Amino acid sequence: MGDNMDERRQKGPILFLCHSDSEIVNEISKMEWGIHHIKYLTHSHSDPSVMKEVQVGVVELSEVTNMDMVELFVRTYASVFWVAIVSKPYLSSDAVRYLLKNYFYDFHTSPPDFTRLQYMLGHALGMAKLCASPKHTDTVFGINHGILGQSQCMEHLNQQLKKLSRCQLPVLITGESGTGKELVAQELHKGSECAQGPFIPVNCGALPAQLVQSELFGHEKGAFTGATQRKIGRVEAAHNGSLFLDEIGDLPLEEQVNLLRFLQEKTIERVGSHQSIHLNVRIIAATHVDLEKAVQEGRFREDLYFRLNVIRLKVPPLRQRGDDVLLLARRFLQQQQEGEGGRLDFSEQAEVAMLQYRWPGNVRELLNRVQRASVMASGRYIQPVDLEIEAGPPSTDGECLKTIREEAEREALSRALTESHGKVSSVAKQLNVSRATLYRLLDKHSLL
Repeated sequence: MGDNMDERRQKGPILFLCHSDSEIVNEISKMEWGIHHIKYLTHSHSDPSVMKEVQVGVVELSEVTNMDMVELFVRTYASVFWVAIVSKPYLSSDAVRYLLKNYFYDFHTSPPDFTRLQYMLGHALGMAKLCASPKHTDTVFGINHGILGQSQCMEHLNQQLKKLSRCQLPVLITGESGTGKELVAQELHKGSECAQGPFIPVNCGALPAQLVQSELFGHEKGAFTGATQRKIGRVEAAHNGSLFLDEIGDLPLEEQVNLLRFLQEKTIERVGSHQSIHLNVRIIAATHVDLEKAVQEGRFREDLYFRLNVIRLKVPPLRQRGDDVLLLARRFLQQQQEGEGGRLDFSEQAEVAMLQYRWPGNVRELLNRVQRASVMASGRYIQPVDLEIEAGPPSTDGECLKTIREEAEREALSRALTESHGKVSSVAKQLNVSRATLYRLLDKHSLL
C-alpha cells in the first residue's frame, strides 16, 4: 500500500503517515510508532490489510493535496483518528475547514512542534483505544458471525449467508419492516471478500427527491445552486466495499436508470461532470414491498429488478420464528440492564404473551417493548402489562402454549427412558443434554 513499512517497529501501534516533507517524516519516525508512510494519497493506497491495523493517521493538507481523495480516504476509514498537519494560510480555505470539521480528530499547524505533536498523537491513540468496539462483542441481533436465532427458518438463513461469502454477486433482501434486513446485509458484508472495505447504507426512501442523484453519485462544485464544493457520493464512498440500498422500491424511476447504468458499466459520473469514475462496489438491496407487483404497475424498472435480484434472501417475520421471540427478548433485556446487575426477568405470563402475540412490527417492535418494560416494570418480573401486551386467549385446544410445550417435553423424556431401558447416560446422549440438566428435567416432570 505504501512506500515502506519499518518491520522493526511492528511491536508499537501503527501510524498511517501521508506527508511529502522528508524532514518531518524523519522526526515523526523517531516517535514510538510503527510508521506506514506514503508521500501522496491515491486510490492504490487503500489497502485494507494495512489499514485494519491503523488507529491513528497523519495527513498533510497543502497545495499539493488532492482534497477529494483525502475526503474519500478518511471517510472510508472513519474509525481511524485522523490528525492533519496544515499550513496556517490554508486554514482560511473552505475545503480545508470542511475536511477538518467533519473528518479530523485534531490538526497541527506547520511548521510542527514535535513535542506537542507527539502529545497530540498519543492522546488520539488513547481516544481510539477507548472508542474501539470490543472485537468479540455480539451485536444486538448477531452472534458469532451469524444471525441470532435457533428456529429452522433462521438456521436456513444462516446457511445461505455462509454460502454467499464465496461470491460477490448482487443480493436482494426481502422481508417485512423491522425484521432486520440491514443486519443481514451487514453480515453479508462481514463475510465477503470486501469485508475490510466500507459498508455504506443508504435509505432510498429518506432521500429528498431533488437531491437523490447528488447523494448517490456526488456532484462537482457549481453543478447547481448551493453546490459550493465538490461532494463525494454514497456510491463512490463504498469503493472496495458494499453499498446497501435499503427500501430500493422507493427509488424514483429517473434515478433507477442511473443506478442501472452503474450496475452495467461499474462507472459513475458526478453531477456536473463528464468524467467517468470506475468503482469496485458490491450492491446489496433490500425492500419490504412486492417488487414484482411494482414492476407490473410500472413503478419499478424490470431491467433493474433483474440486475438486483441475482440472489434473493428472505428474512422471515418474527411470528414465524417460534421460541426465537424469547431468545431475542432475553438478549434485549440483558443489554438493557448492562451494569445494573440484571435484576429483572420475564414472568411466565409474559413469556406466554410474547409467544402468542403476532408482532406486526417484528424484531424492532420487540426491542421497543422490552426497553419500555424494563423501565416501567414495578416488580422483579416483567408482566404482560409492562410489555403492553394482553395475555391472549388460550390456543384453540383450550391449553396455553407453555402447557403444550411442557407436555411435549415430558413425552420426549418418557420415550427416551423407555428406549434406553432407564439408562440415564444413554438418555442424556440421545437428547443432547448434560446429566445435570437431565436430572433437573426428570425431577421437574416427576419421572425419577
